[in-house]
Amino acid sequence: MADPTNELLSELTNLHRLTQAEAMVAQTRQAQARDDDVRQELADNLKKIQERTSLIDAQIRRLGGVPDAVGIALGRFSAVAKATLEQGQPLTEALLGDLALEHQLRDRAVYAKVLAERAKDSQVVSLTERLVTAHDATIEWLTTRLAEAAVGGPVAIRPTPVQAVLGTIRRVAALPVRLYATGVNRSVANAGRLRQRTTETVDATTDRARQAFDAAKDVAVAGRDATLRQAEVEAREAGNERAADAVHETRANLGALKGSELAIPRYDELTATQINTQIRTLSDTDGLRAILAYEQTNKNRDAVVKAVQNRIEQVAASMAS
Repeated sequence: MADPTNELLSELTNLHRLTQAEAMVAQTRQAQARDDDVRQELADNLKKIQERTSLIDAQIRRLGGVPDAVGIALGRFSAVAKATLEQGQPLTEALLGDLALEHQLRDRAVYAKVLAERAKDSQVVSLTERLVTAHDATIEWLTTRLAEAAVGGPVAIRPTPVQAVLGTIRRVAALPVRLYATGVNRSVANAGRLRQRTTETVDATTDRARQAFDAAKDVAVAGRDATLRQAEVEAREAGNERAADAVHETRANLGALKGSELAIPRYDELTATQINTQIRTLSDTDGLRAILAYEQTNKNRDAVVKAVQNRIEQVAASMAS
């Protein structure tokens, strides 16, 4: 029968190496946090990971071992390589990779716990129980983030610029090509005509360039929104519900719906407190995302934005459980 202490030492070394890789991943995710609250949450998590690394290191040394410097370096290299490869993948694939790492860490901690019990090492038993609890919590957190992505977000972790571009390309590709091309052509044409008209009416002052730019930008957005509304109407009149729904979703994601189209009646007439009260009663993630985009595009009240984000997270978590 193999020496349980030697097996335990080997498994602790594996946990130490993987936890170092986990810390590298945590640093990457901290830079992708959606807002300051999430960033602080991830920063706190990174500190806990570093603390777990130190605890594992101490147990390895107590048992007469030495942390595997080569293995740790390879673990860090793997984490860097993972972050690099993620640039060519959607955010969900990156999060699934994080989840796989957490499951491996949890399963190895359970295995190490059994080895520690067999070796009658109460200190390592206590440590591994702590590790299992920590990884269970992280697995739940990541599962919720994936559920947020599945329902359309917003996700607490933002995609990198490259991932965002890839996501945009995929969404555009999913739209009916002919409808999309027609909409863009109309939007560009309308915006161009209105931009010219706007520029001609701006007073010749020292601030003229800035005013012209701001006005043209507003007009272009208005032209885009009007074009999308008309495209949706035409698609429904033609009986093409799939295309109409695709355009409606695009309008919702852009915050281009009217207040009367939102899931909360008389939205524009309500205070932030009244809106937040009603948000807690909603469970349709599409409707919640439409409210979030509309709010961010218009009044952008922090309390409302945070309330919608929290409600989406709650709904996503309940769907994932």
